[in-house]
Amino acid sequence: MRIGIVSETYPPEINGVALTVHSLAAGLASQGHTVDLIRPRQAQPFDDEPGIVTLEVRGAALPRYPGLRFGLPAGGTLRERWKRLRPDAIYVATEGPLGWSAVRTAKRMGIPAATGFHTRFDTYANHYGVGFLTPIVRQYLRRFHCRAGATLVPTQALANELQTLGVGTARLLRRAVDTHLFHPSYRCATLRDQWGADGNTPVVLYVGRIAPEKNLDLAVRTFRAIQQQVPKARYVWVGDGPARAALQEANPDFIFAGMQRGEALARHYASADLFPFPSLSETFGNVILEALAAGLPVVAYEEGAAREHLHHGQNGYRIHIGDEKAFIASATTLASNASLIRHMGRAAQQSIANLSPDAVIREFETLLRELAQENVHEHPATAAHA
Repeated sequence: MRIGIVSETYPPEINGVALTVHSLAAGLASQGHTVDLIRPRQAQPFDDEPGIVTLEVRGAALPRYPGLRFGLPAGGTLRERWKRLRPDAIYVATEGPLGWSAVRTAKRMGIPAATGFHTRFDTYANHYGVGFLTPIVRQYLRRFHCRAGATLVPTQALANELQTLGVGTARLLRRAVDTHLFHPSYRCATLRDQWGADGNTPVVLYVGRIAPEKNLDLAVRTFRAIQQQVPKARYVWVGDGPARAALQEANPDFIFAGMQRGEALARHYASADLFPFPSLSETFGNVILEALAAGLPVVAYEEGAAREHLHHGQNGYRIHIGDEKAFIASATTLASNASLIRHMGRAAQQSIANLSPDAVIREFETLLRELAQENVHEHPATAAHA
């Protein structure tokens, strides 16, 4: 098959959506499909896998997010591209201007399309002081996803939310994690020495965008509560974002490691001890799977990946949404008990050891093939002239 993938974020950018989309593209290419990737032009080059053909289009910097871009509308470019190299199906991963022009162009040309619901933009408005825009954002998301033949979501709970929003085409495509890369074997004594952590020092880890929608205030208050019980505890932050500078200035004892990739990221996970994740704005939260795979017990609210993979009292603590006292108490209990950290850490690694990226790729491939076949039956004339 020839499969088009449209995304406004992609490596070398580092975020959950970029890495998920790259994993899907690389997986399809490894199965012998031709992947026609369309994304905004980036300053840094990225050497992609064989089988992925890239078309770069115009983009613009994303406000308040240095290094990230969004794609500008490209309907004419997409139309010309798909007239010459018509895909059997397309996957539109992001809901920005480029994504909107992609689903609109595909619909006009009779090309079957799936969309991805990766980011809760409707919840972001409150975090940036424009909560009055939430209904408008939700209306936009509903119109966007209703143009596609299927909208892919990582959890059944999110599928139910989309149904409530008015999107009745949600299809489940579960996430996986590279359990060979994210593994306790990457624990590094040298890295812990750099953090000032000996064998009895609990290291708390944060991985992700350092931005208001991640509930950073609770992250800070949780660590301060841990420090009351274990004064020598360390807090390591991996990532970047618009709130980093202020957070770093206000908390000079925190360790900011910046963006990390590949084995360096795996070492940071495996060299820490616990992973409190206070965000309430995730559609999934890939970092939860990565932390569990690395052997870190997780404390998180019961949504997204936590709802699916976190077993309360076994591989971490799953907290009722909004119960900050329980979140802080659970993280503090964990950080204060080294044997509990080790016990839950072993359970964490074992709990997702069987998640298979290959199985996810096969499901994705099957879904796109079904969309293509349905399109042939519904629009035989269009398919015949493709």
